[in-house]
Amino acid sequence: MEKPNSPSSNFISVFSNLPKPFEGEGDGNHKPLSLWPGMYHSPVTIALWETRSKMFEIMNDPSIDHPPQTNLLTKTPSQSRMTVLYNFSSDFILREQYRDPWNEMRIGKLLEDLDALAGTISVKHCSDDDYTTRPLLLVTASVDRIVLKKPISVDSDLRISGSVIWVGWSSIEIQLDVSQAAEDSVALTANFIFVARDSKTRKAAPVNRISPESEIEKLLFDDAEARSKFRKRKRGQNTREHANGEVNRLEALLSEGRIFCDMPALADRNSILLRDTRLANSLICQPQQRNIHGRIFGGFLMHRAFELAFSTAYAFAGVRPSFLEVDHVDFLKPVDVGDFLRFKSCVLYTELEDPEHPLINVEVEAHVTRPEIRSSEVSNTFYFTFTICSEAKAEKNKVSIRNVVVATEEEARHILERKDAKALQVSKCENN
Repeated sequence: MEKPNSPSSNFISVFSNLPKPFEGEGDGNHKPLSLWPGMYHSPVTIALWETRSKMFEIMNDPSIDHPPQTNLLTKTPSQSRMTVLYNFSSDFILREQYRDPWNEMRIGKLLEDLDALAGTISVKHCSDDDYTTRPLLLVTASVDRIVLKKPISVDSDLRISGSVIWVGWSSIEIQLDVSQAAEDSVALTANFIFVARDSKTRKAAPVNRISPESEIEKLLFDDAEARSKFRKRKRGQNTREHANGEVNRLEALLSEGRIFCDMPALADRNSILLRDTRLANSLICQPQQRNIHGRIFGGFLMHRAFELAFSTAYAFAGVRPSFLEVDHVDFLKPVDVGDFLRFKSCVLYTELEDPEHPLINVEVEAHVTRPEIRSSEVSNTFYFTFTICSEAKAEKNKVSIRNVVVATEEEARHILERKDAKALQVSKCENN
């Protein structure tokens, strides 16, 4: 019988008392501990990276000077499937590591784990049987969407399962489902897109093919293929097409903002300027936050972005927000150890049509800043959607969520672009 934590296993059971990587193993064949990613990360992330590192060890850790893989394999989704079990019911320390102040799952830490699991699954799919070829470098390209369908508790065991559902020439889509171990219904779904790079040349590299077997696998493949074509169409649009009536839409957004700027005493007290919802924080990326490739991994960025977005929605609403989803995220530029990273957030707009379930849409931009050369580049832009949790509404008889208004045409255009992109994505998901 296969051991649960063997390198080829599809199942990883996680406890808080994980051993340190390679502890007690003194045969000299392992990488030194100084090359292991920092211990800042969650027990799940550490366990997954240890599994991934052992995959490379089985392949005799080929050098980047070895030849690239030329014979592509065809694999099934089941061959890449992995499951992680959080033993919350029996492990108090593990439960405390993931518990938020309201005894629910810390979504930021979960996002970190989802990225680590998706990366390990992509490595599993891309590995070949020829141990003389150099392994591929696999990086997070984007997150298609993460949707929370119901609250996640830390009082019972939690399970994440996922596999590769689609591949392109050098890209891979992984779908992950999160559920309480005692329940069949899915609490959260996530789709990650990874891209393969040659570990020596850093150029795009082909990946193993995929052959769906079951009807569900074929449907998932077709849906992912449609999403890929949609992303390519979006990238191919060099100029933004102006929708009919856009001038009127811009004017409607700007009109109330002018009152705030020109006659603040007459402004609507149920509205607030976008610029007055902003929050920000900064950090220096530390070695403890790197992944096994030595860079700051996408899960850490999503974790920090979520925490700022949650705080922004909390300060804006005046009551505890409830997370609903992460919209499409593109990882535009790599973030390295030592980079000066700045996160800037704002409430981009609100949707108040349903007073019982108002929606708060928060944008978080991650900027890689280099003070020495006075430059700042956007690494990632995250879009989070929150509502008001039912317990918070019960505590306060009336929760009034304000309308967000803009002061500049640039802000107005940005909101319209975001709303149009969101509507298009929702329509695409409904059609699929």
